[in-house]
Amino acid sequence: MKIVIIKYNAGNIRSVDFALQRLGMTALITADSDEIRKADRVIFPGVGEASTTMSYLRHNKLDTLIRDLRQPVLGICLGLQLMCSYSEEYDTQCLGIFPEKVKKFVPKPEDSTLFKVPHIGWNSIYGLKTPLFDHISEEDYFYFVHSYYATSGADTAATCNYIVPFSAALQRDNFFATQFHPEKSGKTGAKILENFINLKV
Repeated sequence: MKIVIIKYNAGNIRSVDFALQRLGMTALITADSDEIRKADRVIFPGVGEASTTMSYLRHNKLDTLIRDLRQPVLGICLGLQLMCSYSEEYDTQCLGIFPEKVKKFVPKPEDSTLFKVPHIGWNSIYGLKTPLFDHISEEDYFYFVHSYYATSGADTAATCNYIVPFSAALQRDNFFATQFHPEKSGKTGAKILENFINLKV
């Protein structure tokens, strides 16, 4: 099986690669459009800022490429946000794979001591609706690092509560995405990656 991690101007690519290696899997890290199209599985990770990253994707024609992929695609963290329709981060039009919008966490004044932004740390999720969560329970915890969140909507495949309920995962057709970092979420995160690689298509 050919696994590709899309190489672009957002961090966290190596940690995903190392997580796959721990599972005994080898991935190709590339921005080559032919290599991406030929992959059996494509991973679109990211840590960074939406506007600059979308500009980079458009300049390198990766935006159209990603939207046109037909094999299973997994977005992670910023990858999930860029796959949504719009982000409040610098008023950014995103890929539009998912109709959900991305908003910034804003705690109520009375909650400002309880909830810090960014949301950093372990949190549980619920409402699991995708094969990514096979053999995962709603008692399991995942690692989050983000200041912006995707709203809940028709494509929400898992929900997390932090200040507000938000999409911890999304799925539409062959596109999957997680706001949390499976590569940093221990055994449960490793199971997410394994489930993605083993999807029946």
